[in-house]
Amino acid sequence: MRIDATFKPGSIQWACPPTAVLFDLDGTLADTAGDLGGALNHLRIQRGLAPMPLDVLRPYASAGARGLIGVGLDIHPGDAEFDTLRQAFLDAYTACLADTTALFNGMSDLLYELSTRGLKWGVVTNKPHRFTLPVMDGLGLREDAAVIISGDSTAHAKPHPLPLLTACEQMGVSPASVLYVGDDLRDIQAAKAAGMPSAAAAWGYIGHNGEIESWDADVIVAHPMDLLMHLRT
Repeated sequence: MRIDATFKPGSIQWACPPTAVLFDLDGTLADTAGDLGGALNHLRIQRGLAPMPLDVLRPYASAGARGLIGVGLDIHPGDAEFDTLRQAFLDAYTACLADTTALFNGMSDLLYELSTRGLKWGVVTNKPHRFTLPVMDGLGLREDAAVIISGDSTAHAKPHPLPLLTACEQMGVSPASVLYVGDDLRDIQAAKAAGMPSAAAAWGYIGHNGEIESWDADVIVAHPMDLLMHLRT
C-alpha cells in the first residue's frame, strides 16, 4: 500500500545538479524476501523445524545469510555451525534466486522516469556478484543499469564508501551529484562516508537494526516515486 507523505519533510540541498541515483538491491530496488526466506526455511525443514512466516523473516532479509540464519536458527557468526550453515543457505538460495523476486510497487515507474529525465541509475549491493547478476537478469534490468557493484566487486563492502565511490567512478559522475537509496543503516553510513546524499527507503526491510529515524538519512521516503521530489535543485 502506498503511503502518500514522506516521513522526513524538506528536500536535499544539492551541492551540484543531480546526475544519478544508486539503489541498494535487496529491500530497496527489489523485494527478494520470498526467495531469501525460502532458502532459510529450507534449512529449518532439514532440521525438523516448521517454516517461519515470511512477515517474520522479511525485516532481516537485507542482512542476508547472517541475519536470516540468526533469526531463523539462533546461530550467529563465531558459532561453530555458522560457516557450514551459511554455505548451505547460499546453496539453497542459488536454486531459487528469482522465483518470487520482483520490483517493489512503483519502482518500474521510477526507473522509467529517471531515464526520461536523463538521470543514470545503478545498483550497489552487498550481495555477492554471483547472485546479483542472476537477480538483475530475472528482473530484466541488467542491461538498463548504468553500473552494478556487488559486495565482492571491491575490496570493501558497505558501510565502507568504496563500493559507492567505485560506482560513481564507473559512471563518470561526482558523488555529490548522486543520491543513494537504501533500507539499512549501513547504506546511509556508506553514503555519508562517500559524500553523497542519502534516502532511507521506508518501503523496504527496515526494522532489524534500529529506528529508521535514527539513521540520519537526508530524507526518509515512503514510496519509490516520492524520490522524484528530492531530485530537484
